[in-house]
Amino acid sequence: MSPKSAGPAGPSTEVPTPITTSEWPQAATELVEGLVGAGSGTVLAVLIYGSHLHRTNPDRHSALDLIVIVSEYRRFYTGLKAAGALNRPVGLMSTMANVLPPNVIAYTVGGNDDHLGKCLIVSKAHLSRALGPRPRDHFLLGRLIQRVGIVWAASEGDRVWVEEALGGARSRVLTWMAPYLTEPVDAEELGRRMLEVCYRGELRPEATNRSDQIFDAQAEHFRDTLAPVLVAAAAAGEMVEEDGRYRLATPVGASERRRWRWHFARSRIRSTTRWLKHTVTFDNWLPYVVRKAERHTGTTIELTGLEQRWPLLFLWPRAIRLLRSRSSERGRQIDSRRVVGPE
Repeated sequence: MSPKSAGPAGPSTEVPTPITTSEWPQAATELVEGLVGAGSGTVLAVLIYGSHLHRTNPDRHSALDLIVIVSEYRRFYTGLKAAGALNRPVGLMSTMANVLPPNVIAYTVGGNDDHLGKCLIVSKAHLSRALGPRPRDHFLLGRLIQRVGIVWAASEGDRVWVEEALGGARSRVLTWMAPYLTEPVDAEELGRRMLEVCYRGELRPEATNRSDQIFDAQAEHFRDTLAPVLVAAAAAGEMVEEDGRYRLATPVGASERRRWRWHFARSRIRSTTRWLKHTVTFDNWLPYVVRKAERHTGTTIELTGLEQRWPLLFLWPRAIRLLRSRSSERGRQIDSRRVVGPE
């Protein structure tokens, strides 16, 4: 099934943009075709991000990371339900969509678990706020300032809107990174530090050098997108260029430092709280989480009977120990590079 044969791809009357199968993994195009076809005309665009896009050693169990932008939650989930692709009640999913958006769902085509899509479902309005000047947390912003591919768009207008939203988010990087810039940086150094700050803002199971791996896969992206940001800041008098690097023209004030310190503290709380929500919206979340933790830590995880039967009660102590250890190691690594948070 192609998006064109699946019915209207969105509220726009423009001709849908075809998927470019040569540019994206075949599994991604199949997942997108299924999502668009089942989405009852609500899908505006689908983006790909993460390890499959960056080619940072995903294995056969690694899900493809997709962001599905929709015009209406209830109609989208109604379409998935009718297509047999949703095991949760439509009302529950629609309600949860407005609680700490986005919802995260598992999606496969024909039950092929080797082609699993981990899909972040978000409305255009929620995405606009998440990428805007005053985001409630860093969950989407921290992912979408990185390299992202637009796999499919319902119209050229939808594609342009996505590109402008991403560009706007990247142009405002210095508003929240300034408190973390303790010495001059160029575009690549800003990108590396930006990833370190974002990773520090969440409790994550990845290896302590994960942000380095992600940066190495995207160095060119950061050169291209952040160099204009630094040049514009210098032209506006916000930064001073010295030998190809840029430093802040004036130190960041105490109130601004406190503001962003609170932002990342709140973002970590909201991100951690989302885990509870994901257990509701994401099918077979426990095996997925275990495989992900094993892949990123390099250790085999054997769950006890109680952890398998009642994971929400008995898995927390293990998860907290793991995440604290990874976070502490990552914090020491970042501090050793003098990328410190605002005090």
